[in-house]
Amino acid sequence: MDKILVTIDKSHIITIGERLYTESVELLRELVNNSYDADADEVKISISDSEILVEDNGMGMNANGLKQYFNIGSPFKKDNPKSPKYNRMRIGEFGIGKFSVLSACKYFEVYTKKADFAGTVIFDKEEWDSKADEWQLPFRAERPDENVPDGTRVILRGIKKKFNLELVEKRLIETLPLKAPHFSVYLNGKKLMPRFLTGRRLPFLEGTDSGIVHGEIVILPASVSSHDEAGILIRVKQVAIRRLSFGIDSAMLARITGEINADFLPLTSDRNDFLRDTKEYETFNTVMEKIIAQSKEELARQSDEKDNSRVKRALKEVTQKIEAALMRNKEWCPPGLLPVGAGEGSDMASKSAEKTGNPENVPKESAVKQVKKKIKHPHLKRLTPSALIKKMNIGDMKLSLVMDHFGPDGPESFLEGNIIYVNRDHPLYARESRNRERHIMNIARLICQEISLMSKPRDARQAYDRQSNLLRDAFIKN
Repeated sequence: MDKILVTIDKSHIITIGERLYTESVELLRELVNNSYDADADEVKISISDSEILVEDNGMGMNANGLKQYFNIGSPFKKDNPKSPKYNRMRIGEFGIGKFSVLSACKYFEVYTKKADFAGTVIFDKEEWDSKADEWQLPFRAERPDENVPDGTRVILRGIKKKFNLELVEKRLIETLPLKAPHFSVYLNGKKLMPRFLTGRRLPFLEGTDSGIVHGEIVILPASVSSHDEAGILIRVKQVAIRRLSFGIDSAMLARITGEINADFLPLTSDRNDFLRDTKEYETFNTVMEKIIAQSKEELARQSDEKDNSRVKRALKEVTQKIEAALMRNKEWCPPGLLPVGAGEGSDMASKSAEKTGNPENVPKESAVKQVKKKIKHPHLKRLTPSALIKKMNIGDMKLSLVMDHFGPDGPESFLEGNIIYVNRDHPLYARESRNRERHIMNIARLICQEISLMSKPRDARQAYDRQSNLLRDAFIKN
């Protein structure tokens, strides 16, 4: 049987390097990740208009190490997934990230030192292209300096892309494993520090058949929320891959952020995304659905607490205004809501009732009792932990205001006995709550609406008129 030789064109390596990453800053990430895998404590990046230098104090490489370094697709890191000194989970897998530098330059050098070995390998794109059948790279043996620690230095010359240092710094801070112990990175002499997010932190750790998912969700204060970096950052082996929204709407996404670690997730060759159609990714999504649900509940609870505090401060004033408005509408005021002895002639009415003994003239005792006989015990709703329950004493009646979640399709408000319920999920309530004054006016409107219904109006028009009169008399100064 004849055989066909499998070959690869040299130009494919150039193609991989030039097209592997869509963003030039990713090549820096790859070089620093190699230093991390090599147990470096410190990595220094220097960027100028014509040159980039990345050097570390890692374990360095000997002659065999250099050969392995330039072996594309080498299984070394898969066969040795943990570094020898710090036991780090190695980031690299495919052995092609080093050629990502070709997206920014045509020439690079790799100098390395390990014990009594030191040498430099040179990659020149033009020379590489000119010799179609030659795969060897120039190597220059160096005299190792005993005063220089082991490590590796990569120099990129003839930079063909301009780097925005501010954007480079921001991207490296997000993507590099800066929180790992014994690992520091410097950019043009400035130490890169991991971001610390201020807010309510929700740490978690979940075990799955595929591996562990752990990290924390952070509920940001509204004052520092931002859409610029919306989403939750997913890391694999300490390295940031991408941000995901997990179906969170844009309004919530500005408040819900955090970092999640899932080392078992399979990645695309450029390590900028996940292989979605896999069992591992499906398992990860299942865990995150539960975590996101808990995060949404926490955000809703925080929003409720802020809303509760705002409403409590204003409700005393609102209650007083509504009570004053009821005094101006005594002719239809629901029994019990009008204070006894209030208004003109009330003292005379009370004295007359004492003399005649006519129960019809004593609303405080008999009339209220008759009303109480008609009132049935309300069927109380099951409330959430963050529900606001506020008692309002108006006249002789003790009303209760309950503000809670009853669904976006539920009524704005409803009445059960002496309890007025306000629905926080109603779209109109959500809209009005964004403005403090409109928010308080909206709550007053709903309270007046339910009070007008307590007066047993003969039809809807009369109920609307009574609500309108109450609001007018409560908030419009004559």
